[in-house]
Amino acid sequence: MFDFPRLLSLSLGLALMGFVSAKEPFKPNLGPELPRITVTCGDVTLLLRQATQWTPGRIDFRGKAMTTESSAYGTVFSFPDVGFIGTAHLENEPEKLQSLDFYLDDQRMEAPAAEIKGGTFRLDRKSRIRTFDLTNVTEIKDHRLYETTTVHTAEAVPLKLVYHFMHAWRPTVSAFLTGSDAAPEKNISGPLRDDKEVERKFYINERVDWMAVYEPKSGQFAVSRLMQAPELGGHIATIWNVPGTYRKFYLKCFSSATVPAGFTGTWRMATAFGSATPETWEAQARALAAELRNCE
Repeated sequence: MFDFPRLLSLSLGLALMGFVSAKEPFKPNLGPELPRITVTCGDVTLLLRQATQWTPGRIDFRGKAMTTESSAYGTVFSFPDVGFIGTAHLENEPEKLQSLDFYLDDQRMEAPAAEIKGGTFRLDRKSRIRTFDLTNVTEIKDHRLYETTTVHTAEAVPLKLVYHFMHAWRPTVSAFLTGSDAAPEKNISGPLRDDKEVERKFYINERVDWMAVYEPKSGQFAVSRLMQAPELGGHIATIWNVPGTYRKFYLKCFSSATVPAGFTGTWRMATAFGSATPETWEAQARALAAELRNCE
């Protein structure tokens, strides 16, 4: 005989168990009680996410997304014994935040709102990852994004790698271009396609001074210039092509190397944007890269 009350009770019980056992969204140990903060200064909008430890979550230019939310941004360390720690990589050990300071138009914000608009913005973020003291400064000014990362360790630490300035460009990004100040005639460039033979391929894979990408749906491009970096660490630029997910940029350092005891190093990157046709974007990107060379 069909026992509807018993079946209903069992279903409710299972539903309740599922509700109770459902994993709570991650919340870092510091920061506003907000899931997301969106900051707009001039033509640039930056999404900051609580779930990814108040690192960037999406970058927009003139109201159009240039990157995807489906990724991690900022800085992440890969240790031989455990793997990735940092930013949205919570699968091993969470990054321990030490302090967060939000500034709008040079005034410290005691209680940031979910929507922030102004002329300039800066987020000073300090954290601890094992023996590393990490400082990230994210700024928006003059319609550009500036990111500065400082790393210090008192102890020697062997690493698989460090990634700085991870930018998960949209999967619709169709081309890239790079340049070197020492050899301006030398460029690495090419299309970024969805074809099977280039799926999950890494492009560039060498030291360059700047790189650019073009997004044809918006008709916009972005140029990222490395403004500062220590010689130690052997930084190279790379783009990982994952069709349908992202064309992701990394600055890769300390590949299968040991960070020496007492090391302090600072990396700084400026990212600017523009609009262009597919035929003219490379020339405009080169001009913008040259302009960024002299910016603060």
